[in-house]
Amino acid sequence: MAATLEVPSSQWSGAEKILFRFVFIYFFLQVVPLDYKYYAQILSWNSLGYREIFYLSRYSPKFLSGADSFLNWGIVAVIAAIGSAVWTILDKTSGEYNRLYYWLRVLVRYRLAVGILAYGFLKFFPEQSPLPSLSHLNTNYGDFSAWKLFSISLGVVPTYESFLGLVEIVGGLLLLYRKTATIATLIILPFTGNVFFSNLAYEGGEYVYSLYLISLALFLFSFDAIRLFNLLSLEKATIPNRFQPVFSENWQRTGRLVAKVGFIIFFVFFYGYQTYAGHQKGSYQYPQQPGLAQAAGVYNVSRFKVNGKELPYSKTDSLRWKDVVFEKWATLSVRSNRPVLIDSLNTEEIFAEDSLRNYESTGSMGRHYYAYHIDAKAQTLQLKNKNSHYPNETLVLHFERPTADQIILSGLNENRDSIQVVLDRLDKKYLIHEAKKVGRRKGLKL
Repeated sequence: MAATLEVPSSQWSGAEKILFRFVFIYFFLQVVPLDYKYYAQILSWNSLGYREIFYLSRYSPKFLSGADSFLNWGIVAVIAAIGSAVWTILDKTSGEYNRLYYWLRVLVRYRLAVGILAYGFLKFFPEQSPLPSLSHLNTNYGDFSAWKLFSISLGVVPTYESFLGLVEIVGGLLLLYRKTATIATLIILPFTGNVFFSNLAYEGGEYVYSLYLISLALFLFSFDAIRLFNLLSLEKATIPNRFQPVFSENWQRTGRLVAKVGFIIFFVFFYGYQTYAGHQKGSYQYPQQPGLAQAAGVYNVSRFKVNGKELPYSKTDSLRWKDVVFEKWATLSVRSNRPVLIDSLNTEEIFAEDSLRNYESTGSMGRHYYAYHIDAKAQTLQLKNKNSHYPNETLVLHFERPTADQIILSGLNENRDSIQVVLDRLDKKYLIHEAKKVGRRKGLKL
């Protein structure tokens, strides 16, 4: 049977030109940084590591202060509508915009690649969702927010997290080659779509940005969508759109090659290496300052005195502590019946300073988390509540260590009452740690 090839027309209809003008302005504003604050931030960098590149990759235009919002998209759409109307009035001669369409796809391809690769490497070297801390492992399941449960559930399977990162990296790399861009979108759309719906289902804070990436992928996919439909669904013979610009000058060919190689070196090799080096130093989600030497573990509160009066163990007393966890780093967490106003930061942040690294405390209402500074000479711990709802809560507690597994704390609590707390370390083992020692497929005894 004879097959009819569908050859794209070189002339565009009036409706196609009007639609393109809107789409061109809209996506140009979405992917090209025009905000002076973006460049001011770059100039303020004192060093260049994966943290700075990650924030570089997170750009999207913001006209409104506060959390990212779809209202920003609406403002961009209004600007694009006005711009396309003016463009339509001024341009009465152009029959097509194939060249502009090509360059717009180039901009969107590389912008999408940056966003996908930035998150891909954070997952490939499992940093985005690290292994749960000791405090997490000693917190009731129901005391976590939905998004924190999602993150912890991903963190306990780092190999799976690395696989997800590999999928993103492959999708990002395929975007760098024009002929594989559509294949890349077939990887990115279901993957990022799952991220978007996970954010909605688990109350995450990245749903706007994930849908932003989806919109870029959909734009790229639309270039071949009709051809794929004709070929696969209607079983019609279809030829690809082979339009590509001609680089007639040597400087044009050299510049194109240098720009592409520079992009790959910076956003793939350099960023990938920096992420790996950061992973070797320890997760950016947790503080790096070492805690009290050889104190890491969960401690039972065997004795608790307030203003000289001993309080027996109680399931309802809001003053008495139930247990205390010392992390390997300088964080101490306390479980009690004292209410916790949940700190619900649920967007991806890479903080350089320990004081800002709050992954362990956010999304949890089961414990109060304190960052502490050790004064070895005075044998005191200077504690500060990490929860943003308690910015002024500080404690200074004197510590004694009669034995390797016992710590005695004394000082003033948040109510300025005198307290004395005797902590005895529990010999507690955790399945996730034991499995890591012997291998997941071997037998375990706890």
